[in-house]
Amino acid sequence: MTGTPDADSVETRTLEAFADTILPGAKRGPDDVTVAGRSHDAGAVEAGALELLRTPATGLTSGLVGLVDLLNEHAERHEREHGLDPGCDDQPPFVRLPFEHRTALVRALTSPGHPEKEFWVMLALFCNMAYDSAAHTSTPDAIAAGHPGLTAMGFAAPDADGLLRFKEYSYGRPLARLHPDTTPSGSPA
Repeated sequence: MTGTPDADSVETRTLEAFADTILPGAKRGPDDVTVAGRSHDAGAVEAGALELLRTPATGLTSGLVGLVDLLNEHAERHEREHGLDPGCDDQPPFVRLPFEHRTALVRALTSPGHPEKEFWVMLALFCNMAYDSAAHTSTPDAIAAGHPGLTAMGFAAPDADGLLRFKEYSYGRPLARLHPDTTPSGSPA
């Protein structure tokens, strides 16, 4: 699966399936059931969504088990309401949902008026953040490792000294004059 020590845990498989529903990616192998393979490119899982979700700075770590349990309860209810055959009972309920049903369930959970909307939107935002900004690692390290989101966006590589600089301004000119007391590092004096 992912190479993490708990790759087969219910928590890991469920969170990977959720992240893949938010930003789909390519299957990691023929037996991969958590990543649905709805893209030919890397998605949230390969971009490090689990690592970011498990980073204490997110404030989510203590509640992840509860969110996973709740998501799987919603998935079981969704299966019953839509007459889906659970089939493979060795997979968590959200993982065994067909991709179209995963997206339908996430759409319902994140819809205006759903009492748990804030939790699911927050979880989805962190999945996107892993792809869009590699918030779980340093930007130079992510670029050096070929982070899929930063690569797809064409994020500029750092200079030889490891600092990120922009040689051209976005408007083609400086937007303001530097204050005369600005230090070489760009800090005000």
